[in-house]
Amino acid sequence: MRVFVAGGTGALGRRLVPQLLARGHEVTATTRSADKAGELAALGARPAVVDGLDGVAVGRAVAEARPDVIVHQMTALAAAPDLRHFDRWFATTNELRTAGTRHLLAAAQASGAERVVAQSFTGWPNARTGGPVKTEDDPLDPEPAAAQRESMAAIRFLERAVTEAPLTGIVLRYGTFYGPGASEPMVELIRKRGMPIVGSGSGVWSFIHLDDAAAATVAAVERGSAGLYNVVDDDPAPVAEWLPHLAAAVGAKPPRRVPVWLARPLAGEVVVRWMTEGRGASNAKAKRELDWRPRWSSWRDGFRHALTDAVGAAP
Repeated sequence: MRVFVAGGTGALGRRLVPQLLARGHEVTATTRSADKAGELAALGARPAVVDGLDGVAVGRAVAEARPDVIVHQMTALAAAPDLRHFDRWFATTNELRTAGTRHLLAAAQASGAERVVAQSFTGWPNARTGGPVKTEDDPLDPEPAAAQRESMAAIRFLERAVTEAPLTGIVLRYGTFYGPGASEPMVELIRKRGMPIVGSGSGVWSFIHLDDAAAATVAAVERGSAGLYNVVDDDPAPVAEWLPHLAAAVGAKPPRRVPVWLARPLAGEVVVRWMTEGRGASNAKAKRELDWRPRWSSWRDGFRHALTDAVGAAP
């Protein structure tokens, strides 16, 4: 098929494009930087230098590509995380999830594309009540932290717009990424002992290696009905379990422990909630309906062996 990847040089896009090409698809991939166009061409994709917030440019690029499928992987995060000012850190990504999504959906309908696959996230958006592992049928958090309200609104917009579009709209809720291009900021913090276990560390996280996320995206390009899909590994786990394991895997000292009352003014409400109240996600629907299985079924092996795998390796 002809596949248009919006966001082809991001951490996931760089893993996705080679897998699509290996499956025999014709790929047009976008980047905002002319300097990165050569990287896409070297992979075998047709590069397009496009600002995802420029509706005219998006429409023109999609019209030229005439895709059967559009994949929305556009994000724009600064290198250094700023969890205390989450919405400010995610401001451009939130625009790409709202205005950027509108531009891609309009271009999809104008060009006759039959399917759109879009990136979302599962983790902090999950409701912090009920069981520790959520399915796609469970609600999102009705009361996100104040610093995440705009980001939650952007996620809700994207998920609704894509799944209700008059084509096959698939939203992939990826877990927390790890692997080259995704793990470095967290690993650096852990090595500096700057990522402590807050309180009991009972918040549950779900992870996914970038190569496995890319493989699930290829599956969604090729099959699956409209709807939401959690793309995570088989092993949701509390912070108190996975964080010491990751520290050991990268040769760092065990993480410190910080009480909630101290972490809240130091790190902010976003960190405290995710560390103590987070909910993981089930991948049963993606396995069943997309016929997909993660190669790294658990972060336990992935952290030890796949933090530095070669870019583009097929799972």
